[in-house]
Amino acid sequence: MDLDFAVEQEGFREEVRTWLAENKPAEPRPARAARIRDYDLAWQRTQYEGGWAGIAWPVEYGGRGLSLLEQLIWYEEYGRAGLPSMDSTFVGLNHAGPTLIERASPEQKSAHLPPILRGEVVWCQGFSEPGAGSDLASLRTRGVIDGDELVVSGQKIWTSYADLADWQELLVRTDPDVPRHRGITWIVCDMHSPGIDVRPIETMDGEHEFCEVFYDEVRIPLANVVGAPGEGWSVAMSTLSFERGTAFTAGQVRLATTVEELIATAAERPGPRGRGRAVDDEELARRLASARAEVAALRALTYSSVSRSARQGTPGPEGSIVKLYFSELEKRVARLAMDVLGAESVRGRSQWLPGGWTGRYLHSFASTIGGGTSEIQRNIIGERLLGLPR
Repeated sequence: MDLDFAVEQEGFREEVRTWLAENKPAEPRPARAARIRDYDLAWQRTQYEGGWAGIAWPVEYGGRGLSLLEQLIWYEEYGRAGLPSMDSTFVGLNHAGPTLIERASPEQKSAHLPPILRGEVVWCQGFSEPGAGSDLASLRTRGVIDGDELVVSGQKIWTSYADLADWQELLVRTDPDVPRHRGITWIVCDMHSPGIDVRPIETMDGEHEFCEVFYDEVRIPLANVVGAPGEGWSVAMSTLSFERGTAFTAGQVRLATTVEELIATAAERPGPRGRGRAVDDEELARRLASARAEVAALRALTYSSVSRSARQGTPGPEGSIVKLYFSELEKRVARLAMDVLGAESVRGRSQWLPGGWTGRYLHSFASTIGGGTSEIQRNIIGERLLGLPR
């Protein structure tokens, strides 16, 4: 595979780099949830008004209509510029939006795609349940057809930014009498509907982005079903394929930057037991060098996946390789940071904690769970790519 970009694509990269430098947010992203929504939507609106929203989305719905390679370049330059991760707009831009483009009716696309790009709405994901996380097909939230509506009752969990969201991509079981993969339906849920109760969950890093969502006979129009009743598993697989495609490219670039920051820190910080510099310790130096090599390998894997998706027209199971490698590497790098810092990593404030290494370590555990656990990714790779038995 040729990892070089054409002259036109390098010109596009320069345009992206220049625009981001001239238009990036002047203020840091806030920590409080209520302000996060306003901040993220304002920055998305700035991108839209500047012509940089939905790089690979169809022009008729507000996008640029360019290729996945241009989308990849945007994410790379976004990450390289050190710009904030816009978590509250992630689902709309990287889950719901691409899924609607691929599977929704023209009316559904017209209603929902432009507001996502214009920075007017926040979406969340209603997939996981207390008894159906990695085994998504075990979900039990029910959707009963009543006239031209679905009446939904049940519970979802780990729903990021549900307390800020306007819409939700929601999976419900509409037919309990067929094999479990065939009785699921993918629907667009208005998060302001009567009967929805959202409860934030505090995580070990002190954040409250996750929520439980309870549904008590919530009425949703059948017109909000994407695909058809019972086709939700197929639609959901499209959703997860997009998530495991280019969606985390900016995060990968940030990880590469993190490795370089850690190497610089190790060159200044005292080594284990106070002898020399941390980078002079043979074992730490080996692990730092391995981390640098691994982020380069991750970049090549991502390029290969994007090239394949561009040929096939939609992401395939190969995205699970990228997702698995990225999440496990993110966890290894975070642990390496703690080992470079030694005892100071748990002592609170320190000159050796640029950007909050401890917070990165705590958050890294979520990397191998969110978007499908590492165990599930290995199953997908084994069954769908290597042809191994279930």
